[in-house]
Amino acid sequence: MEVEVVPVQGELNVGPQHPGSGHMRILVKLNGDIVEDCELDVGYVHRAVEKLGENRNYMHLIPLVERPAILDSIHMNMGYVMAVEKILNVDVPERALYLRSFAAEVNRIASHLYGLGILGIFIGHSTAFMWGFGDREVWLQILEALTGARVTNSYIIPGGVRRDLTPSIIEMTKKAIVYMRKKLKDWEKIFLKNPTIMDRLQNVGVMTREQAIEWGAVGPNLRASGVNFDIRKAEPYAAYSKLDFEIPVYKEGDGYARTLVRFEEMEQSMRILEQIIKDIPEGPILADRFLKQIPPIRMKKWVQGQGRIVLPGYYASFRPPRGEAAARVEASRGELFYYVVSDGSPKPYRLRMITPSYRAIYVFKNLCKGARYADIVAIYGSLDYFPPEADR
Repeated sequence: MEVEVVPVQGELNVGPQHPGSGHMRILVKLNGDIVEDCELDVGYVHRAVEKLGENRNYMHLIPLVERPAILDSIHMNMGYVMAVEKILNVDVPERALYLRSFAAEVNRIASHLYGLGILGIFIGHSTAFMWGFGDREVWLQILEALTGARVTNSYIIPGGVRRDLTPSIIEMTKKAIVYMRKKLKDWEKIFLKNPTIMDRLQNVGVMTREQAIEWGAVGPNLRASGVNFDIRKAEPYAAYSKLDFEIPVYKEGDGYARTLVRFEEMEQSMRILEQIIKDIPEGPILADRFLKQIPPIRMKKWVQGQGRIVLPGYYASFRPPRGEAAARVEASRGELFYYVVSDGSPKPYRLRMITPSYRAIYVFKNLCKGARYADIVAIYGSLDYFPPEADR
Protein backbone atom coordinates (compact mmCIF):
# COMPACT_ATOMS: atom_id res chain seq x y z
CA MET A 1 0.00 0.00 0.00
CA GLU A 2 1.43 3.35 -1.05
CA VAL A 3 1.27 6.21 1.40
CA GLU A 4 1.17 9.78 0.14
CA VAL A 5 3.95 11.76 1.76
CA VAL A 6 2.91 15.28 2.73
CA PRO A 7 5.78 17.79 2.78
CA VAL A 8 6.33 19.28 6.23
CA GLN A 9 7.56 22.57 4.84
CA GLY A 10 5.33 25.07 3.10
CA GLU A 11 4.00 28.59 2.89
CA LEU A 12 0.73 30.07 4.02
CA ASN A 13 -0.86 33.34 3.01
CA VAL A 14 -2.75 34.91 5.89
CA GLY A 15 -4.78 37.85 4.66
CA PRO A 16 -5.24 40.51 3.61
CA GLN A 17 -8.86 39.32 3.73
CA HIS A 18 -8.59 37.20 6.86
CA PRO A 19 -9.99 37.72 10.37
CA GLY A 20 -6.57 37.03 11.87
CA SER A 21 -4.53 39.34 9.68
CA GLY A 22 -6.12 42.75 9.99
CA HIS A 23 -5.55 44.97 6.97
CA MET A 24 -2.38 43.30 5.77
CA ARG A 25 -0.99 40.09 4.30
CA ILE A 26 1.18 37.82 6.40
CA LEU A 27 3.31 35.39 4.40
CA VAL A 28 4.26 32.58 6.75
CA LYS A 29 6.92 29.96 5.98
CA LEU A 30 6.30 26.84 8.02
CA ASN A 31 8.12 23.70 8.99
CA GLY A 32 5.38 21.60 10.49
CA ASP A 33 3.61 24.12 12.73
CA ILE A 34 6.81 26.02 13.52
CA VAL A 35 7.18 29.41 11.85
CA GLU A 36 10.54 29.55 10.06
CA ASP A 37 10.00 33.04 8.66
CA CYS A 38 7.30 35.65 8.47
CA GLU A 39 6.91 38.58 6.06
CA LEU A 40 4.43 41.39 6.69
CA ASP A 41 3.02 42.91 3.52
CA VAL A 42 1.54 46.27 4.55
CA GLY A 43 -0.03 49.17 2.66
CA TYR A 44 -3.57 47.92 2.06
CA VAL A 45 -5.33 50.85 3.77
CA HIS A 46 -3.34 54.09 3.53
CA ARG A 47 -0.67 55.11 1.11
CA ALA A 48 1.25 58.31 0.55
CA VAL A 49 -0.16 60.26 3.49
CA GLU A 50 3.19 62.01 3.79
CA LYS A 51 3.27 62.93 0.09
CA LEU A 52 -0.36 64.10 0.15
CA GLY A 53 0.68 66.35 3.01
CA GLU A 54 2.85 68.34 0.66
CA ASN A 55 -0.25 69.31 -1.35
CA ARG A 56 -2.49 70.54 1.45
CA ASN A 57 -2.26 73.58 3.63
CA TYR A 58 -1.33 73.18 7.28
CA MET A 59 -4.88 73.16 8.67
CA HIS A 60 -6.25 70.76 6.05
CA LEU A 61 -3.50 68.36 7.03
CA ILE A 62 -4.85 67.87 10.56
CA PRO A 63 -7.65 65.40 9.64
CA LEU A 64 -5.35 63.71 7.11
CA VAL A 65 -2.58 62.85 9.58
CA GLU A 66 -5.22 61.47 11.96
CA ARG A 67 -6.42 58.90 9.41
CA PRO A 68 -3.66 56.27 9.85
CA ALA A 69 -4.70 55.72 13.49
CA ILE A 70 -8.29 56.85 13.74
CA LEU A 71 -8.67 55.21 17.14
CA ASP A 72 -5.75 57.28 18.47
CA SER A 73 -6.44 60.47 16.57
CA ILE A 74 -5.74 62.86 19.48
CA HIS A 75 -2.10 61.80 19.58
CA MET A 76 -1.75 61.84 15.78
CA ASN A 77 -3.21 65.34 15.86
CA MET A 78 -1.10 66.60 18.75
CA GLY A 79 2.30 65.45 17.43
CA TYR A 80 1.78 67.18 14.10
CA VAL A 81 0.46 70.42 15.65
CA MET A 82 3.38 70.53 18.10
CA ALA A 83 5.84 70.42 15.17
CA VAL A 84 3.96 73.21 13.36
CA GLU A 85 3.88 75.31 16.54
CA LYS A 86 7.66 75.08 16.82
CA ILE A 87 8.00 76.60 13.34
CA LEU A 88 5.39 79.26 14.15
CA ASN A 89 7.10 79.96 17.51
CA VAL A 90 3.79 80.18 19.34
CA ASP A 91 3.22 79.74 23.07
CA VAL A 92 0.22 77.65 24.06
CA PRO A 93 -1.87 78.81 27.07
CA GLU A 94 -1.57 76.61 30.15
CA ARG A 95 -5.27 75.66 30.21
CA ALA A 96 -5.00 74.43 26.62
CA LEU A 97 -1.99 72.30 27.59
CA TYR A 98 -4.02 70.63 30.35
CA LEU A 99 -6.89 70.08 27.90
CA ARG A 100 -4.49 68.40 25.47
CA SER A 101 -3.36 65.98 28.18
CA PHE A 102 -6.99 65.39 29.15
CA ALA A 103 -8.02 64.45 25.62
CA ALA A 104 -4.87 62.35 25.12
CA GLU A 105 -5.45 60.24 28.24
CA VAL A 106 -9.12 59.65 27.44
CA ASN A 107 -7.99 58.54 23.99
CA ARG A 108 -5.28 56.28 25.49
CA ILE A 109 -7.85 54.41 27.60
CA ALA A 110 -10.18 54.01 24.61
CA SER A 111 -7.33 52.79 22.42
CA HIS A 112 -6.09 50.26 24.99
CA LEU A 113 -9.62 48.87 25.37
CA TYR A 114 -9.84 48.47 21.61
CA GLY A 115 -6.51 46.61 21.58
CA LEU A 116 -7.53 44.35 24.47
CA GLY A 117 -10.81 43.54 22.73
CA ILE A 118 -8.96 42.57 19.55
CA LEU A 119 -6.49 40.48 21.54
CA GLY A 120 -9.42 38.72 23.21
CA ILE A 121 -11.13 37.71 19.98
CA PHE A 122 -7.82 36.66 18.42
CA ILE A 123 -7.28 34.08 21.15
CA GLY A 124 -10.89 32.99 21.42
CA HIS A 125 -12.17 35.07 24.34
CA SER A 126 -15.27 36.68 22.84
CA THR A 127 -16.32 38.25 26.16
CA ALA A 128 -13.15 40.37 26.16
CA PHE A 129 -13.99 41.46 22.62
CA MET A 130 -17.49 42.60 23.63
CA TRP A 131 -16.32 44.17 26.89
CA GLY A 132 -13.45 45.96 25.18
CA PHE A 133 -15.65 47.60 22.60
CA GLY A 134 -18.46 48.23 25.10
CA ASP A 135 -16.21 49.90 27.69
CA ARG A 136 -14.42 51.86 24.97
CA GLU A 137 -17.74 53.46 24.09
CA VAL A 138 -17.83 55.16 27.52
CA TRP A 139 -14.61 57.03 26.71
CA LEU A 140 -15.53 57.74 23.12
CA GLN A 141 -18.64 59.55 24.34
CA ILE A 142 -16.45 61.82 26.48
CA LEU A 143 -14.23 62.58 23.50
CA GLU A 144 -17.31 63.23 21.38
CA ALA A 145 -18.73 65.64 23.96
CA LEU A 146 -15.39 67.44 24.22
CA THR A 147 -14.43 67.63 20.56
CA GLY A 148 -17.73 67.34 18.70
CA ALA A 149 -16.45 64.38 16.68
CA ARG A 150 -16.53 60.67 17.40
CA VAL A 151 -13.46 59.37 15.60
CA THR A 152 -11.16 61.83 13.86
CA ASN A 153 -11.48 64.54 16.47
CA SER A 154 -9.24 67.29 14.99
CA TYR A 155 -9.39 68.85 18.45
CA ILE A 156 -5.91 70.34 18.74
CA ILE A 157 -5.06 73.35 16.58
CA PRO A 158 -1.94 75.50 16.37
CA GLY A 159 -1.95 77.71 19.46
CA GLY A 160 -4.43 75.73 21.55
CA VAL A 161 -7.55 73.58 21.34
CA ARG A 162 -10.97 74.04 19.77
CA ARG A 163 -13.26 73.53 22.78
CA ASP A 164 -13.19 73.97 26.54
CA LEU A 165 -14.27 71.55 29.26
CA THR A 166 -17.86 71.88 30.45
CA PRO A 167 -19.37 70.81 33.80
CA SER A 168 -21.26 68.01 32.03
CA ILE A 169 -18.03 66.59 30.53
CA ILE A 170 -16.36 66.69 33.94
CA GLU A 171 -19.33 64.83 35.41
CA MET A 172 -19.20 62.26 32.58
CA THR A 173 -15.51 61.71 33.23
CA LYS A 174 -15.94 61.22 36.97
CA LYS A 175 -18.67 58.63 36.37
CA ALA A 176 -16.54 56.92 33.71
CA ILE A 177 -13.62 56.61 36.16
CA VAL A 178 -15.82 55.05 38.86
CA TYR A 179 -17.29 52.64 36.29
CA MET A 180 -13.93 51.71 34.79
CA ARG A 181 -12.21 51.03 38.12
CA LYS A 182 -14.99 48.63 39.02
CA LYS A 183 -14.90 47.05 35.57
CA LEU A 184 -11.13 46.57 35.62
CA LYS A 185 -11.57 44.25 38.62
CA ASP A 186 -14.01 42.20 36.53
CA TRP A 187 -11.53 42.24 33.65
CA GLU A 188 -8.88 40.91 35.99
CA LYS A 189 -11.08 38.01 37.15
CA ILE A 190 -12.45 36.96 33.79
CA PHE A 191 -9.51 37.76 31.52
CA LEU A 192 -6.16 38.32 33.21
CA LYS A 193 -6.52 35.42 35.67
CA ASN A 194 -8.17 33.14 33.15
CA PRO A 195 -5.96 30.00 32.89
CA THR A 196 -6.57 29.74 29.14
CA ILE A 197 -5.55 33.35 28.56
CA MET A 198 -2.45 32.89 30.70
CA ASP A 199 -1.48 29.77 28.75
CA ARG A 200 -1.95 31.60 25.44
CA LEU A 201 0.15 34.62 26.45
CA GLN A 202 2.74 33.63 29.05
CA ASN A 203 6.14 32.73 27.54
CA VAL A 204 4.72 33.50 24.09
CA GLY A 205 6.43 36.06 21.86
CA VAL A 206 9.16 36.71 24.42
CA MET A 207 11.26 39.81 23.67
CA THR A 208 14.26 40.45 25.90
CA ARG A 209 15.30 43.93 26.97
CA GLU A 210 18.25 43.87 24.55
CA GLN A 211 16.08 42.66 21.67
CA ALA A 212 13.45 45.31 22.37
CA ILE A 213 16.08 48.05 22.09
CA GLU A 214 17.79 46.49 19.05
CA TRP A 215 14.52 45.93 17.17
CA GLY A 216 13.21 49.45 17.87
CA ALA A 217 10.22 48.51 20.03
CA VAL A 218 8.30 51.45 21.49
CA GLY A 219 5.58 52.17 24.01
CA PRO A 220 3.97 49.43 26.12
CA ASN A 221 5.82 46.74 24.13
CA LEU A 222 9.16 48.29 25.10
CA ARG A 223 8.16 48.78 28.72
CA ALA A 224 6.94 45.16 28.98
CA SER A 225 10.53 44.11 28.22
CA GLY A 226 11.98 46.02 31.15
CA VAL A 227 12.83 49.37 29.55
CA ASN A 228 11.49 52.30 31.54
CA PHE A 229 11.04 54.83 28.75
CA ASP A 230 8.05 57.07 28.12
CA ILE A 231 8.11 60.34 26.18
CA ARG A 232 5.74 61.89 28.73
CA LYS A 233 8.51 61.54 31.33
CA ALA A 234 11.64 61.72 29.15
CA GLU A 235 10.60 64.82 27.20
CA PRO A 236 7.43 66.21 28.83
CA TYR A 237 4.94 68.01 26.59
CA ALA A 238 1.39 69.34 27.11
CA ALA A 239 0.86 69.39 30.93
CA TYR A 240 2.68 66.15 31.79
CA SER A 241 5.50 67.87 33.67
CA LYS A 242 2.91 69.01 36.24
CA LEU A 243 1.08 65.71 36.58
CA ASP A 244 1.94 62.83 38.90
CA PHE A 245 1.79 59.36 37.36
CA GLU A 246 3.81 56.17 37.19
CA ILE A 247 5.15 54.19 34.24
CA PRO A 248 4.24 50.47 34.51
CA VAL A 249 7.25 48.31 33.59
CA TYR A 250 7.57 44.51 33.43
CA LYS A 251 10.67 42.48 32.70
CA GLU A 252 9.14 39.23 31.36
CA GLY A 253 8.77 40.58 27.80
CA ASP A 254 6.06 38.10 26.80
CA GLY A 255 2.51 38.63 25.55
CA TYR A 256 1.12 38.55 29.08
CA ALA A 257 3.49 41.29 30.28
CA ARG A 258 2.49 43.50 27.33
CA THR A 259 -1.16 43.00 28.28
CA LEU A 260 -0.50 43.83 31.95
CA VAL A 261 1.30 47.06 30.99
CA ARG A 262 -1.75 48.24 29.04
CA PHE A 263 -4.09 47.37 31.90
CA GLU A 264 -2.02 49.33 34.40
CA GLU A 265 -1.63 52.26 32.03
CA MET A 266 -5.41 52.69 32.04
CA GLU A 267 -5.34 53.17 35.81
CA GLN A 268 -2.50 55.70 35.46
CA SER A 269 -4.47 57.56 32.78
CA MET A 270 -7.43 57.81 35.15
CA ARG A 271 -5.14 59.21 37.86
CA ILE A 272 -4.02 61.85 35.37
CA LEU A 273 -7.62 62.72 34.46
CA GLU A 274 -8.52 63.19 38.14
CA GLN A 275 -5.60 65.57 38.62
CA ILE A 276 -6.51 67.57 35.52
CA ILE A 277 -10.15 67.93 36.64
CA LYS A 278 -8.91 69.13 40.03
CA ASP A 279 -5.99 71.35 39.03
CA ILE A 280 -6.74 72.71 35.56
CA PRO A 281 -6.02 76.46 35.63
CA GLU A 282 -8.41 79.13 34.39
CA GLY A 283 -7.54 81.08 31.27
CA PRO A 284 -7.84 81.10 27.49
CA ILE A 285 -7.71 77.93 25.40
CA LEU A 286 -6.05 79.63 22.42
CA ALA A 287 -2.94 81.82 22.11
CA ASP A 288 -3.57 85.58 22.22
CA ARG A 289 -2.17 86.22 18.74
CA PHE A 290 -4.97 84.04 17.27
CA LEU A 291 -7.72 85.10 19.68
CA LYS A 292 -7.25 88.72 18.63
CA GLN A 293 -8.22 87.83 15.08
CA ILE A 294 -11.69 86.54 16.03
CA PRO A 295 -14.40 89.22 15.40
CA PRO A 296 -15.82 90.70 18.69
CA ILE A 297 -19.36 89.38 18.12
CA ARG A 298 -18.15 85.82 17.59
CA MET A 299 -15.72 86.19 20.46
CA LYS A 300 -18.50 87.11 22.86
CA LYS A 301 -20.98 84.50 21.65
CA TRP A 302 -18.80 81.46 21.01
CA VAL A 303 -15.48 81.80 22.80
CA GLN A 304 -16.59 83.56 25.98
CA GLY A 305 -20.15 82.22 25.93
CA GLN A 306 -19.70 78.57 25.01
CA GLY A 307 -15.96 77.96 25.25
CA ARG A 308 -15.71 77.09 21.55
CA ILE A 309 -13.20 78.51 19.13
CA VAL A 310 -14.56 79.92 15.87
CA LEU A 311 -11.52 79.53 13.67
CA PRO A 312 -10.25 82.93 12.51
CA GLY A 313 -9.46 83.41 8.84
CA TYR A 314 -5.76 83.20 9.65
CA TYR A 315 -5.98 79.42 9.79
CA ALA A 316 -7.23 79.09 6.20
CA SER A 317 -3.82 79.49 4.62
CA PHE A 318 -1.26 80.79 7.09
CA ARG A 319 2.36 80.82 5.99
CA PRO A 320 4.85 79.76 8.67
CA PRO A 321 8.35 81.17 8.28
CA ARG A 322 11.02 79.07 6.62
CA GLY A 323 12.29 76.42 8.97
CA GLU A 324 12.03 72.85 10.14
CA ALA A 325 10.86 71.20 13.32
CA ALA A 326 10.47 67.78 14.87
CA ALA A 327 8.09 66.71 17.61
CA ARG A 328 7.31 63.46 19.34
CA VAL A 329 4.58 62.29 21.65
CA GLU A 330 3.83 59.12 23.59
CA ALA A 331 0.89 57.81 21.61
CA SER A 332 -1.17 54.88 22.86
CA ARG A 333 1.07 52.40 21.02
CA GLY A 334 4.32 54.22 21.69
CA GLU A 335 6.52 56.95 20.35
CA LEU A 336 5.05 58.92 17.44
CA PHE A 337 7.47 61.20 15.61
CA TYR A 338 6.81 64.06 13.17
CA TYR A 339 9.23 66.06 11.04
CA VAL A 340 7.93 69.13 9.18
CA VAL A 341 9.83 71.45 6.80
CA SER A 342 8.41 74.85 5.88
CA ASP A 343 9.54 76.80 2.82
CA GLY A 344 7.39 79.80 3.74
CA SER A 345 4.41 78.72 1.60
CA PRO A 346 0.93 77.70 2.90
CA LYS A 347 1.85 74.01 2.44
CA PRO A 348 4.62 71.98 4.07
CA TYR A 349 7.65 71.40 1.86
CA ARG A 350 8.15 68.02 3.55
CA LEU A 351 6.18 65.99 6.06
CA ARG A 352 7.49 62.80 7.61
CA MET A 353 5.93 60.68 10.30
CA ILE A 354 7.11 57.54 12.08
CA THR A 355 4.25 55.77 13.77
CA PRO A 356 4.52 53.22 16.61
CA SER A 357 2.92 50.44 14.53
CA TYR A 358 5.49 51.05 11.79
CA ARG A 359 8.16 50.33 14.40
CA ALA A 360 6.26 47.18 15.40
CA ILE A 361 6.58 45.59 11.92
CA TYR A 362 10.17 44.47 12.54
CA VAL A 363 9.34 43.42 16.10
CA PHE A 364 6.37 41.35 14.89
CA LYS A 365 8.45 39.65 12.19
CA ASN A 366 11.20 38.68 14.63
CA LEU A 367 8.88 37.47 17.37
CA CYS A 368 7.11 35.13 14.95
CA LYS A 369 10.30 33.31 13.97
CA GLY A 370 10.47 30.04 15.86
CA ALA A 371 6.96 30.43 17.27
CA ARG A 372 4.15 27.98 16.67
CA TYR A 373 1.71 28.90 13.94
CA ALA A 374 -1.19 29.08 16.41
CA ASP A 375 0.72 31.69 18.43
CA ILE A 376 0.91 34.24 15.60
CA VAL A 377 -2.46 35.74 16.55
CA ALA A 378 -1.47 35.84 20.24
CA ILE A 379 1.73 37.72 19.34
CA TYR A 380 -0.17 40.00 16.97
CA GLY A 381 -2.81 40.90 19.57
CA SER A 382 -0.33 41.35 22.41
CA LEU A 383 1.67 43.86 20.34
CA ASP A 384 -1.50 45.94 19.77
CA TYR A 385 -0.34 46.28 16.18
CA PHE A 386 -2.70 48.45 14.09
CA PRO A 387 -2.01 47.95 10.34
CA PRO A 388 -3.38 51.29 9.01
CA GLU A 389 -1.10 53.14 11.42
CA ALA A 390 1.92 51.33 9.92
CA ASP A 391 0.77 52.13 6.37
CA ARG A 392 0.72 55.89 6.79
